[in-house]
Amino acid sequence: MNAVVGDIAGNAARIVDFARRAKVLGADVMLTPELALCGYPPEDLLLRRDFYDACADELASLARELPDFSVIVGHPLEEDGRCFNAATLISNGVLAATYRKQRLPNYEVFDEERYFEPSDAPCVVEIKGVRCGINICADVWEAGTADRAKEAGAEILLVLNASPYHIGKQALRAEVLRERIETTRLPVVYANLVGGQDELVFDGGSFVLDSRGEIRCQLPKFDEALEVVEIADGEPVPGRIVSEQATEPEVYRALVLGVRDYLGKNGFPGAIIGLSGGIDSALTLCVAVDALGADKVRAVMMPSPYTAEISLADSRDMIRRLGVRYDEIPIEPAMKTFAAMLEKEFAGLPADTTEENLQARIRGMILMAMSNKTGSLVLTTGNKSEMAVGYCTLYGDMAGGFAVIKDLVKTLVYRICRWRNTVSDVIPERIITRPPSAELKPGQTDQDSLPPYDVLDAIVEAYMEQDLSPREIIAKGYAEADVRRVVRLLKISEYKRRQAPVGIRVTQRGFGKDWRFPITNRYRDPY
Repeated sequence: MNAVVGDIAGNAARIVDFARRAKVLGADVMLTPELALCGYPPEDLLLRRDFYDACADELASLARELPDFSVIVGHPLEEDGRCFNAATLISNGVLAATYRKQRLPNYEVFDEERYFEPSDAPCVVEIKGVRCGINICADVWEAGTADRAKEAGAEILLVLNASPYHIGKQALRAEVLRERIETTRLPVVYANLVGGQDELVFDGGSFVLDSRGEIRCQLPKFDEALEVVEIADGEPVPGRIVSEQATEPEVYRALVLGVRDYLGKNGFPGAIIGLSGGIDSALTLCVAVDALGADKVRAVMMPSPYTAEISLADSRDMIRRLGVRYDEIPIEPAMKTFAAMLEKEFAGLPADTTEENLQARIRGMILMAMSNKTGSLVLTTGNKSEMAVGYCTLYGDMAGGFAVIKDLVKTLVYRICRWRNTVSDVIPERIITRPPSAELKPGQTDQDSLPPYDVLDAIVEAYMEQDLSPREIIAKGYAEADVRRVVRLLKISEYKRRQAPVGIRVTQRGFGKDWRFPITNRYRDPY
C-alpha cells in the first residue's frame, strides 16, 4: 500500500478499499504496512497530541466501515501520555486487540526513540483457529521479540513493515527473517510499505517464508499489490513469486517512484530540468519522463560560449527521442552583464572559479524563474560523487527542489544509463561515451580536478558508507594522495550539502537523514 503521510482519512479509505477487495478474494484477515493509517515516517507530527487524536478517531471510523471483516492496521497510539507505534486488529467492527512495538530503531534514517516508548508484551490473536503473533518491522531485526510471540502461543508471525529501500535491502530482509525462523520455527508473513516519502522510497516487495525459511510468496517491488496467502496445516501454500531484478533496473524504478510521488503528493504540476548534454542531466530527464509523462516535463538548454556543439546536438537528439518541450536560452548576454557589473570590483584579479560559478548561478536563476512562473519543480542533476567532494555550485546547479540522482555515484549513473538504453534507445551514445565536463571554460573535463571516477567513487563509498578510516582505505590499495584529497574535499563540502535539496536515497547511507556530520569540524582522521 502506498500511504501518504498525514492523509489520515485518505489512507483509511485506501485500507477500506483493499479490505473489501481482500474479502471478495476470500481472505480471512488483511495485513497492512507499519503506520499505514498515518503514513511513514510522520516525524515530528508525532509530537502533536492532535495528531494522535485524529488517528484514534479515524481508527474508530475504520472499524465502523468494516463490520464483517478482519484487518490488522498500523497506527500511532497515545495512552495516558505514553506514545506507541502500534497495530490493532479490527474484527467485525470491533477494535479487538492492540500490539505495541517493542524494538524502536534509532539508526540510519530511523529516529523512533524520539517519539515512541517500547513495549515488552507480545500479542497473539486467533483468526479462524490459527494463532497469529503480531510484530512490527524492527521487532524482527533482533532476536527476542519473535521468540516472545512463539512463547505466547503464536503459530505464525504477521509482520507490519515500513522498510525503506536501499540496494541489497531485500536479500538482507530475508536473511534477518531466516534468523528469526531458526529459533521460532514460525512461518512469517512480511507486509511492506510502498511509495516515495521525501528522500525515502519504500519498495514493497512483501513476501512469505515458511517454517524452513523458504520463500512461498513474493510480491512485486515499487507497486501496490494485494495477494491472498493460504495457510494449510500450519504452513503457507506456495503462491505467486515475482523474481528479483538486477541492481540497475531496480534503482531506476526507485528513482521513478520517488519522483512521481514527490511531485504528485506535493501537488507540483510538472518538472523542469536544465539540460547540459551530459550524462547526469540525461538520466534525470529519462527518470522524469518515465515518472510523469513527457507532457509534464520541460527541458531547458542554456548554452554559454564554452558549450560544445556536440552538447547542443546531443541534447536536441535526446529531446526528439523523448518528445518533451525544449527551449534554448543562451546565457552569454547575462555573462557579459555580470562581467560589466563586477568589472570594478574584480579589477586586477585573474579569472578563476568565480566566473565559472557565475555561469552556473545564471542558469540556476533562469530555472528558478521558470519554476516560479509555471509552478513546476526544478529537478537538480547532481550525483553523489559531486555532492561528496563539492563539485557543484551553491545557488547554481544545486538550485532546485528535488535532487533525483543525489545518491548515485557517477559510475552507477553510467551503468543505469546503459541499462535504460536496453529498454528503449533514448540516450544518445555519445552522451555516455564522451568524457564528462562542466563546460565552464575551454577544454574542461571533470578529471582535470578530480581522480578518475572509479577511484573517487570507491573512496567515497569506503569512507562515507562503510565508515572506513583513510588508513584502511589506503590499505585496500588506493593511493594515499587520492585518499587524502577526497577525504579533505568531502569534509570541507559539508556546508554545501546542508543547503542542497532533498534527494532520493538508494544506498545504505546517503547525504540526508543518515549523514549528520558537523559543518564546523576540526577533527582530522589518522593516516
